[in-house]
Amino acid sequence: MRRNLTEEECRAILEQNYIGRLAYITAGFPHIVPITFFYDVEHNSIISYSAEGHKIKAMRKNNAVSMGVDEISSIENWKSVLVQGTFEELSRIDAKHMLHEFSEGVKDVLLNKYGAHPKYISEFSAKIHAEDAPIVFRITISDCTGKLRENKSVN
Repeated sequence: MRRNLTEEECRAILEQNYIGRLAYITAGFPHIVPITFFYDVEHNSIISYSAEGHKIKAMRKNNAVSMGVDEISSIENWKSVLVQGTFEELSRIDAKHMLHEFSEGVKDVLLNKYGAHPKYISEFSAKIHAEDAPIVFRITISDCTGKLRENKSVN
């Protein structure tokens, strides 16, 4: 059976995961990269961070982005969510606060999903060198859709 996910089901997938694929446009071409993220339920947004580089520069120029998140058990059992939104770079106290929320949120997802107890961001997300300040950003969600396929056959 295939069907569209409800808004609540889409949000649940975002809440229960921390790895997604961020899509952005630069020089007329789409780029897709994996990111570690936290879904901020209160603000219906995605929080992440990065070092200064290709994706940050591209999103500053064109803030329209998409992000995909999948839960795949098999070719016949999967859920997939697509988020459309806008990139916003956070600064100062907002960035510091949201980086803390990101860290604690991903730790909670890892605990709930795998029983893992990471202490530091570097245990579950890309390291940023000490000389590089992390660029914390939010993706404000304007649309979220999803699909599900499940095979409920009895053996």
